[in-house]
Amino acid sequence: MAALRAFESAARHLNYTKAAKELHVTQSAISHQIKHIEQLWGFKLFTRSGRSIELTEKAAKLVPIVEDFFSQLSSTLSSIDAIHDEGYLKLTLSQSFALKWMVPRLGEFSHQNPDIDVTIITMPSPGKLEINDADIAIFYSDGKHDNYTVIPLLNGYSFPVCSPEFFANDIRKLQKPVDLLDLPLLRRLNIDAAPRWRDWFTAAGVSDYTLPKGLHFPNSSMALQASIDGQGIALARSSHVADDLIAGRLIKLFNIYVQGESCYNLIIPEGKMDQPSVQKFIAWLKDEAVESQELFDQQARAPGRTK
Repeated sequence: MAALRAFESAARHLNYTKAAKELHVTQSAISHQIKHIEQLWGFKLFTRSGRSIELTEKAAKLVPIVEDFFSQLSSTLSSIDAIHDEGYLKLTLSQSFALKWMVPRLGEFSHQNPDIDVTIITMPSPGKLEINDADIAIFYSDGKHDNYTVIPLLNGYSFPVCSPEFFANDIRKLQKPVDLLDLPLLRRLNIDAAPRWRDWFTAAGVSDYTLPKGLHFPNSSMALQASIDGQGIALARSSHVADDLIAGRLIKLFNIYVQGESCYNLIIPEGKMDQPSVQKFIAWLKDEAVESQELFDQQARAPGRTK
């Protein structure tokens, strides 16, 4: 743990001295911990250029994992001793859904229920350990979760989106779905039940193709942010882009969408349904979902842009 702390701090500051000051240890202690990990993992973490240090390519891939580990550990430890009563609610959900749908609406719940303390934990997939540690879990899944109460929340659609600037500045014609293969397609690395580019191209009648080389992101929210920044076209889910479409940060392409067999489900562990805080949150969430579902349906069927 000490070695991982040293690595995370040194990677963030790119400076052993600053890392040592932050962790209240000596610079030699940081250096020793870094060498320990390098020996354990079998490759260099940093390269030195004059007085500065830089992450190696392999180390750069590990930084987000280590950062996420400490973030999840801190959040979980802070909630372990919390009293699970009507004044406390712990939610576990995916990061992308949290950022794009839940967080923008959560302030209204807190305003209506100031006596309930809400904690959010993000996880990439609905594992049993993560669900059991939550009062309510929300994940995109097929709904097959034995021994849990499962309540369908939102159905979604997937379709291509890009920023208005990307659309306006790209001089190539975009007249039919196959034309997307000549443009940067942003992809996510996480494996889940959501439709992927191959599903959309199949729905669009494009069968013989090879996806272009390009950028791959660990989750949907990063791919969408890259699309908002004008880096390419993302295959987006309704729940992730509804607000961005309204605000004009993204535009929908073509009139083709795909709808997977899964949806966003509320997954409640045994014994949690009787908690007053859980009942209040589910009632509020259902009302929010009805309004969002109507918007999702409208946006999916609305005309998409082409050149």
